[in-house]
Amino acid sequence: MADDTKLKQTPFHAYHVQAGGKMVDFAGWEMPLLYKNQGIIPEHEHTRNAASIFDVSHMGRLKFTGADATAFLSRMVTRNIEKGTVGQSLYSLCCNPTGGILDDVIVSRFADHWFMVCNASNREKLLAWFEQQKQGARVNIEDQTFSTAMVAVQGPKVIPMLSALLPEPLDELKRYHFMVQRYMMLISFTVFRSGYTGEDGVEIICSNTVAGMALKFLMKGDENTSILKPAGLGARDTLRLEAGMPLYGHELSETIDPLSAGLGWAVDLTKDFVGAPALREIAKDGPKQKLVGLNITGPRAARQGTIVLASGQPIGTVTSGATSPTLKRCIAMAYVDAAYAAVGTALAVDLRGTTVEAVVTPLPFYKRPK
Repeated sequence: MADDTKLKQTPFHAYHVQAGGKMVDFAGWEMPLLYKNQGIIPEHEHTRNAASIFDVSHMGRLKFTGADATAFLSRMVTRNIEKGTVGQSLYSLCCNPTGGILDDVIVSRFADHWFMVCNASNREKLLAWFEQQKQGARVNIEDQTFSTAMVAVQGPKVIPMLSALLPEPLDELKRYHFMVQRYMMLISFTVFRSGYTGEDGVEIICSNTVAGMALKFLMKGDENTSILKPAGLGARDTLRLEAGMPLYGHELSETIDPLSAGLGWAVDLTKDFVGAPALREIAKDGPKQKLVGLNITGPRAARQGTIVLASGQPIGTVTSGATSPTLKRCIAMAYVDAAYAAVGTALAVDLRGTTVEAVVTPLPFYKRPK
């Protein structure tokens, strides 16, 4: 009998172990939290200053084909994807009928199909939801998560580095656009100019049969001279927090709607999609709570679940918090009552019985230099 509790492994698992990765359970996958000869802060700083590679093969990768694929996906996501052009990727959300977020996804338009990247923790839920919602639509959904590999290469030096390394340069590739390239006319891979760090960079998807070779190609050069270094989930989390990017299970959930999460720009209420009627009702009066950034006084970070106070009374909850390696101060994201969401509002957080000052600040906390 198969052991259903065994963690799934990405095609790069052997590399992580060899490189000293501290492996942890993340959404049922064995993933590197950090690398023992580096650490979260050095990995974070290297991404901000040079170039890091992250294994993101645990994320779901779904291909949609069929005569009704466009219409079906348009009903499943909040963004007006029909306006998207071939070669473009669109950040969007899948909602339930009450407007709660099932997942945040990136949907890409190819000439003959659509491609969706979703969170590892939500892949099976989304597949079941899509099957339930198909209702005879002529659409085929192929789960390519286990037949492909995916890496994120992030940092200010990534585009020049990869432009010199890959068959085709990336300088003209726009943000949230992608291109298909071939290596030696045999190996096909897709390069998306996107990421989850606040830095410039790309995400690359290839067949898992060539993943090991592809990683060696990207990492070529000895470890002391190559600017590209591996980074784990720990640095990925502090980087995305500085960039004000939401994480499912923290800022996003089935009880949180996109408008409260500040993601109204990714919601087109003029079109029909699952959850649209509920979101239109929320939009009439505005969300009761809003996601905000907090600058927190002192050296102690406010973690998820920390209570946010105004005049000693609870008015919200921290969803993510850490000491920012780049900004050298404690930052957090939190949902607070809408009346207290204005930038500059003086609040406080309850750190295990100690009240510490906090101020609402604009998101993102960090923007990369232009």
